[in-house]
Amino acid sequence: MRVFLIYIRDPQFYVIPEEPRAENGNIRVIGFPPLGIMMLSAVLKRHGHECVMFDQANPETPNEVIIEEIRRQRPDLVGLSFLSTTSYPYAKILARQIRAADAKVLLAFGGVFATLNAEQVKLQCPEVDFICRGDGEQFILDLVERLDNPVDVAGLTWAKDGKVVNNPVRAVERNLDQWPFPDRESLPLDFVESMPLDVPMVLSMDRFTTMQTSRGCPWKCAFCDVPVFNEGKWRARNPGQVVDELKHLQELGYGAVYFVDDNFLLQPKRIETICNGINDAGVTIRWGCEGRVDSVVRDLFPALAKANCRALVFGIESGSQKVLDRLGKEHTLAEVETAVKDAKRAGIEHVHGFFVVGSPDETVEDMKATFKLASRLRLDTFSFNRLCVYRGSPLWKEYVKRGLINDETDWYKYFKCSEIDPSCLSGEVINRTRIAGILRIFLYKLTHHPIQSFRILHRFTRCMPVRDVLYLLVKPFLGSKRGATRAEQVSRAVK
Repeated sequence: MRVFLIYIRDPQFYVIPEEPRAENGNIRVIGFPPLGIMMLSAVLKRHGHECVMFDQANPETPNEVIIEEIRRQRPDLVGLSFLSTTSYPYAKILARQIRAADAKVLLAFGGVFATLNAEQVKLQCPEVDFICRGDGEQFILDLVERLDNPVDVAGLTWAKDGKVVNNPVRAVERNLDQWPFPDRESLPLDFVESMPLDVPMVLSMDRFTTMQTSRGCPWKCAFCDVPVFNEGKWRARNPGQVVDELKHLQELGYGAVYFVDDNFLLQPKRIETICNGINDAGVTIRWGCEGRVDSVVRDLFPALAKANCRALVFGIESGSQKVLDRLGKEHTLAEVETAVKDAKRAGIEHVHGFFVVGSPDETVEDMKATFKLASRLRLDTFSFNRLCVYRGSPLWKEYVKRGLINDETDWYKYFKCSEIDPSCLSGEVINRTRIAGILRIFLYKLTHHPIQSFRILHRFTRCMPVRDVLYLLVKPFLGSKRGATRAEQVSRAVK
């Protein structure tokens, strides 16, 4: 079988660096690689199938080129993979373009959003033949073997005799070690290490990729849909296999890796084994990961640093305990301060903090407390995002019960909480307080931690033109005061 796999991106989440080509001739992209389709490609190829991958971040393969290749190569299946609501409109657009060009090719959607909204997606996009729910590795093998009659493919949503059919749920696969390493070399792109969540602030020009050492998170934060997708389970790969993949990446010339685990900082013995294995194997790749501030592995931060962990990312969210409790974070402000302090004391070079503003029941004083905390913490970088609500999260269910969202008509949209929840501050107040708070942080860091601030700026200016660094520094002060963002508008317009 010949399979095309296409990774769908929101155009605002990737960018081409000033030096667009790597030494091997590949186009460079600032952002995270499409690990999901790389995994599926490796699985398909191991079982004798042919697979061709496309990434919408590649300027050399725009939609027109992809469609022409579909016409030319006649794949048996075209799979479109995307993560969230923000990418869904672009998946719909491309799927309809493909269907207009080829009435017979079989189309499939996969990813977190497709899994959580499978029946609705099938009804809204009848052009798409298959909606794939859950993990994709075994699923795609089962599907390509049963394209003519997929009635026995667990986890599939499709149409039969004009009616939507939801095949039985696929059991969650716990043995992640059975799958091959992702097929990273078949996609003609080189990725540049940037800030988490694809913020185009370049951290290094080393050849960069991502890895997944575990899946899922057992916590149930109000704004997160990960526990729903993973059925509340956390699954991990064997430490030895993790180290083997790092050795493999080093042999391929990669210098930086980010673990995209939802929560890497679990199971102390596993983490200690991974760190020891990295040191024993002589792996020098620098890596980063994310986890909770209340992790029980804080005493292992020195071991992480010794094993070349350069970046540690925490979801701090707020400087108000009241807001943390409202968001279901289940950690305390004292744990936040201890985690950041321990990470820097252990020698972790780059500690980043995620924060949200515009939460339900948050006051101006709560917001000020968040910026005050962020100023005081020894964070190297930070981000402050307006809280949004997505289908599948506990907050979405709450808003449906409160009549703020209609689950039948709004399922494919997302909203800033401040635009629909009267218990949130207004957009104007949030923006005004946010600008003042970020300015406070900048001034505090420059006056109280000048060496740390200089090191961060020096690191950025080594890899980026000064004008781009300056723009990204002032960008937080340029945000719109109210109304839907471009991404929100697109999510509501493409039906």
